[in-house]
Amino acid sequence: MSNQKLALVSTLEIASVGLGVVVRSYLEKSAARYAVNPRNFFGELKRRNVYKVAIAYAVVAWLLMQAASQIFPFFEIPNWAVRLVVLLLIMGFPVALILAWAFELTPEGLKTTEVADELPRKSERKRAWIYVVIIAGAVAASLFFFGRYTSSKQGAEMSEKSIAVLPFENWSEDKANAYFAEGVQDEILTRLSKIADLKVTSRTSTQHYKSAPENLAEIAKQLGVAHILEGSVQKSGDAVRVNVQLIKAANDSQVWAETFDRKLTDIFSVESDVAKAIADQLRAHITRQEEQVIAAKPTKNIEAYDAYLRGRYFWNKRTSDGIKHAIEHFQQSIEHDPDFALGHAGLADSYIALTFYNFAAPHETMPKAKESAIKALALDDTLAEAHASLAHILMNYDWNWSAAEKEFKRSIELTPDYATGHQWYAIHYLTATGRFEEAVREMKKALKLEPASLVMNTFMGATLYYAGRYDEAIDQCRRTIEMDPNFAVAHWHLGLAYEQKQALDAATEEFKKAISLSGGSPLMKAALVRAYAKSQKKHEANEMLNELNELWKRQYVSAYEVATITSRLVTTNRHFNCWKTHTRSTRSNSFI
Repeated sequence: MSNQKLALVSTLEIASVGLGVVVRSYLEKSAARYAVNPRNFFGELKRRNVYKVAIAYAVVAWLLMQAASQIFPFFEIPNWAVRLVVLLLIMGFPVALILAWAFELTPEGLKTTEVADELPRKSERKRAWIYVVIIAGAVAASLFFFGRYTSSKQGAEMSEKSIAVLPFENWSEDKANAYFAEGVQDEILTRLSKIADLKVTSRTSTQHYKSAPENLAEIAKQLGVAHILEGSVQKSGDAVRVNVQLIKAANDSQVWAETFDRKLTDIFSVESDVAKAIADQLRAHITRQEEQVIAAKPTKNIEAYDAYLRGRYFWNKRTSDGIKHAIEHFQQSIEHDPDFALGHAGLADSYIALTFYNFAAPHETMPKAKESAIKALALDDTLAEAHASLAHILMNYDWNWSAAEKEFKRSIELTPDYATGHQWYAIHYLTATGRFEEAVREMKKALKLEPASLVMNTFMGATLYYAGRYDEAIDQCRRTIEMDPNFAVAHWHLGLAYEQKQALDAATEEFKKAISLSGGSPLMKAALVRAYAKSQKKHEANEMLNELNELWKRQYVSAYEVATITSRLVTTNRHFNCWKTHTRSTRSNSFI
């Protein structure tokens, strides 16, 4: 395709150069014979119909651009072709004006202006150009309003092309196979999300719902979708049975259902067949490229895939032990298939999570995360998740901000519906660079994609907090806690917002709840110590600071958080500088 573009551009360059030579030669000869009075230049433009041609050209060009933008996508013509049409029309405008100056269309054919001036004129021809402009303008306007009408109609229909995949039930006799049922659900959801014509709610928005809830209409309303996919998985030896049913939530009616009995090695075909069947039932258009992506097999080694599913199962727990188990399984998947890109991407995400949740020091895990992310992208450069992971590392560990933004944007470009890509770009990059309004807009995109996600709702509040909009942050965090009172991170961010409003008693209570719900997070303990220090409760602050110091001897504690606390409590700089130096040496992301 790129060779065709280059050839076309070369041809256009040669043609434009040749035309330029001819026109320039004519103009030089014409100028030698007929001198134009500069004072009468605009009158000469009118006499030579240059104004008429300019207006007609503009109208026809707009008509062609509207036609290209409406028709090309229907035939799956690439977007660069539309841009090429626009470029050619822009390039053609000065050429049309030059030709209008030099030539005139007469009943005897195309003549030079000087020759045409000597021919007798027919008055009825003078206004012919007006009719051309009116007709072309009417057609262009019709195309424009037709496009607006169809796009708004498509927008209304898009809600019907929306789906949420609820957690699949594990019907296996061995309850330890729950990871497999969850993995099949994840893979079907991932394949559906590759179809641009479908709106698919992510797993983080659906994971807290039951497999077969009774209030489907209410759940669909919360998630902003018209359809729900329920399913179950039964795994026994090398055989697997997958039951799925597509339900229209508005009237709780079954749209489609199917049972797949396959060998374990054929599980990828099941996932692809389900995605294609759903797209067909919802009348979603699938491009050839999307069809290839949906049908692709991420690995030929079923043992590698099984280990990967186990890894994702433990990674989704977001606990210290869970993430460590996930690393073991992702490493096993790579051992079975060193070219398994998803295995490397999962390993990168796990190492990042260890640091993000303060379970390990950045200098111990982030280099490993970077190596895994780069390996994943070397194997498959279309993995949006791996681009987002690499961006996270470049931003929070390498402190290479320009490269990080490039990777964030690449992730969003590959998968615009990947909410985590928008979230990380907002919370890690845009807020850190002081682009707070952009961060809020980006975070709103993530929240729109996953309206029921506790993570997205919480980090919407966090983004408002970083933007200095503390009242809005408090309201957002409160709404999140109403969704789930046991979500520790929401209590933590609510406490941070209260702290900035100097509501220190309220902040203290929220930090205590966050510590209890998180199982004693050092990060949240540090926030409580800071609140104590600001409230002049030095005894309580020193007690918890000593607890953090003891904890630091056994596990990782963010040096930056302790340094900010110490700066409020100690009378000398020695202790503070010690923690500050440790912050730099471990490359804590909080230091940004």
